Amino acid sequence: VNFSRAIVRIPGRSFAKGLTTSTALGPPDLGKALAQHEDYCEALRACGLELTVLPPDERFPDSTFVEDTALVAARVAIVTRPGAPTRAGEVGAVADALRQFRPTLEQIEAPGTVDGGDVCQAGEHFFIGVSARTNEAGATQLADILQSHGYTASMIDIRSHPSLLHLKSGISYLGEGRFTVAAAVAGLDALAAFDSVVTEPGESYAANCVRVNDSVLVAAGFPELVVQLEALGHDVRILDVSEFRKLDGGLSCLSIRL
Repeated sequence: VNFSRAIVRIPGRSFAKGLTTSTALGPPDLGKALAQHEDYCEALRACGLELTVLPPDERFPDSTFVEDTALVAARVAIVTRPGAPTRAGEVGAVADALRQFRPTLEQIEAPGTVDGGDVCQAGEHFFIGVSARTNEAGATQLADILQSHGYTASMIDIRSHPSLLHLKSGISYLGEGRFTVAAAVAGLDALAAFDSVVTEPGESYAANCVRVNDSVLVAAGFPELVVQLEALGHDVRILDVSEFRKLDGGLSCLSIRL
């Protein structure tokens, strides 16, 4: 998939109040988060993307994690229905931004819930994670929508993997039939037909990396994965996203790429 655009949203002053499953890393620092977000945006631009930058929305501390609100593929754009009730209001502004490029949007309806972070595209196939945020009703709706546009889809239940908030917390598609995979989910039957770059112990967070055209964005602080990816010929760009990690966010969460 070649991308030409991305939608991002700047973190707001309320950012530190965002949802998190762990306080082990401490509260995020807004100043650092803003600097890291700008570096992220510059990396996307360096990869050839034109950005739509949405302003902060103080009502929604998690709204910088725009990926959860929409899914965009070549033949369809879908507005999701985030699984955390406090995030429901984030969808409208992102949908408005998307309509500039995709006038027709499909939508996930109640009682279904889908977070974009639970959806991993691998060519013409989509893996949909059933998680604490994406329920079976939402996953089924999403699969039906994708199939109606000529894609295939399958579900991976990650509810027995509490270390993963989303499916893409543990897997990322690198293209050419290859995934990065966190060690905790390295044995997934669904990925048996693919090559897997399995993260070393202590580097599972880095499994959430992002292929953007000819480069792969990787979180800073995980040198073993960088060595593995570079040995396979990938152009790796390292970005510090430590403040977003404190709220369970990763590199893919911070943009909708189209």
